[in-house]
Amino acid sequence: MLSRLKLDPFVVALALTVSLALLWPQPGVTGGVLHADKAASWGVAVIFFLYGISLAPKRLLESATRWELHLVVQLGTFLLFPAVVVAVLALMGERLPEAVATGFFFLAALPSTVSSSVAMTSLARGNVPVAIFNASVSSLIGVFATPVLMAWYLHTVGGGMDLGPVILKLVVLVILPLAAGQAARPLLLKLVERHRQAVRIADRAVILAIVYNSFCDSVAAGVWKGQSPVLLLEIVAGVLLLFAVVYLLTGFACRVFGFSRPDTIAVVFCASKKSLATGLPMAQVMFNGSPDLSLIITPIMLYHFLQLVIVGIIAGRSGALEAEETEPALLAESEEDLVADAVPQRRQASSPAS
Repeated sequence: MLSRLKLDPFVVALALTVSLALLWPQPGVTGGVLHADKAASWGVAVIFFLYGISLAPKRLLESATRWELHLVVQLGTFLLFPAVVVAVLALMGERLPEAVATGFFFLAALPSTVSSSVAMTSLARGNVPVAIFNASVSSLIGVFATPVLMAWYLHTVGGGMDLGPVILKLVVLVILPLAAGQAARPLLLKLVERHRQAVRIADRAVILAIVYNSFCDSVAAGVWKGQSPVLLLEIVAGVLLLFAVVYLLTGFACRVFGFSRPDTIAVVFCASKKSLATGLPMAQVMFNGSPDLSLIITPIMLYHFLQLVIVGIIAGRSGALEAEETEPALLAESEEDLVADAVPQRRQASSPAS
């Protein structure tokens, strides 16, 4: 499997964007000549408008009755993840900078990713309709659950978040564009499908603008001065530990409930993944103006890359030789191309167990 995995161009673009911000931050700071902050803010609405066009309601209803599977996934995503992070941070004391600790909890509070959860479930011959339902619904739940969880966490560590304006802004930038996209779906779906590559480039450009603006602001504010290189290694270790604990505990829950192998694959893949494409726009809204934003989003950026590699290897070892051809539920997810490159595209008529 490792020999077939290719480096995701989007991951390379993220690394180059961070490097550019560290070397030449002036153009990308808030109010700078590139106006990266404005492009990032309004780009969030564009991403979710495209999500609304691409999301097929019929596919969500295919497995809506499997409530026990959905419950395990959503509890894993929005309860188990935060609980594990809180426990680990309590054990570590004040070893991590406050912004990094906040970033780990923000990672834990995010919804699951969509496209890669579906593609990896298909690769491993799991229950694809269950993956589609849970990954898509998770993104909608996250609009409200993520800011509520973050407000609770910040309150416990002596900080605070004005929850009302945050949720209102997320509704304006996420829910309304999503609803508009659903309304426009009959008119624009074929157009979006014809220009899928241009759409992917556009939504990834928004994410890169968020990253560039946040890192430029942090460099200008001196946030990274005095930070040890060891900190990055500690974040990587923390990300790997978090993934392993959640993956193993979710798998144990599936065995306790007696889920079938295809159902277990869908549950553990969806419950152990987090969305960069949703997380960065939400971070832009929730922590807007914070000079520590780049530190806060570092854990989700590293988790994004490592979850692709780890879950890709696990899916490959599950014995799948092909990926089921499914319409991606979210154009804004960036993992889709990596999966397509890593899996031989054979048009055999094999369907996943339901």
